[in-house]
Amino acid sequence: IYDRLLESIRTEHVVLADETPLLMQKRKKRGYVWTFRTDRRIAYVFAEGRSGATPSRVLGGTSGVLLVDGYTGYNAVVSVDGRKRAACLAHVRRKFFEALGSAPELAQEALDHILALYRIEQIVRERGLVGSAEHAALRETFGRPAMARLLRFLHLHRDSYPPKSPFGKAVRHALRSWRAMTLYLRDARVPIDNNPSEQALRVFALGRKNFLFVGDLEGGTNLAVLYSLVASCEQAGVNPYAYLADVLMRVQTHPASRI
Repeated sequence: IYDRLLESIRTEHVVLADETPLLMQKRKKRGYVWTFRTDRRIAYVFAEGRSGATPSRVLGGTSGVLLVDGYTGYNAVVSVDGRKRAACLAHVRRKFFEALGSAPELAQEALDHILALYRIEQIVRERGLVGSAEHAALRETFGRPAMARLLRFLHLHRDSYPPKSPFGKAVRHALRSWRAMTLYLRDARVPIDNNPSEQALRVFALGRKNFLFVGDLEGGTNLAVLYSLVASCEQAGVNPYAYLADVLMRVQTHPASRI
């Protein structure tokens, strides 16, 4: 069932991904839990490291869009023949928020430009238009001019603070990510940020406070499988207990071709 879940995610046009560390007791090293999320499915993958091998194994050779942060481990998936990379606007916003202490006026102005983009998405959600032609039209009519104003602001103030200052880093991060950050304007199916993936990893952040670690690679993989099934149930509005009680009774006799 877990393998089938990963196969189905590979076929999705838009995939969101993120990762978080989780210690392994026997190896005495840090492993990583990766999440790969679509609007209908969530899958977790446990690996011994944070290299690009995991996203390559899950999404290598597929097409579509991969919405992630700036981590280079995803580069192998977003190659010329692979998926297009979409950048997370929430990560861009976060850097300007961190610059409020040292550059309050300019950082706040940047946040106001980004807020205008989020207000468009809020209107779309309230009207139930997510992913529709109307959504694309609103992004084109209002989102693209708002993004153009943000770009003018970035170019105007890119030298206002030293490059290694919080504001300077925020501006340069936004400019480096610009092409990937604006991809969502051309495709209404692409979210404005990667927050759903971060939210999906909160269960593991809570787990780190409770069970602290997994024993080894096998233990981490088993945990990822179980979390994937439970999270997918929750996303589909299915009671996880009822689902597992049903599946575990007939998993040995159910044809694999009908999963």
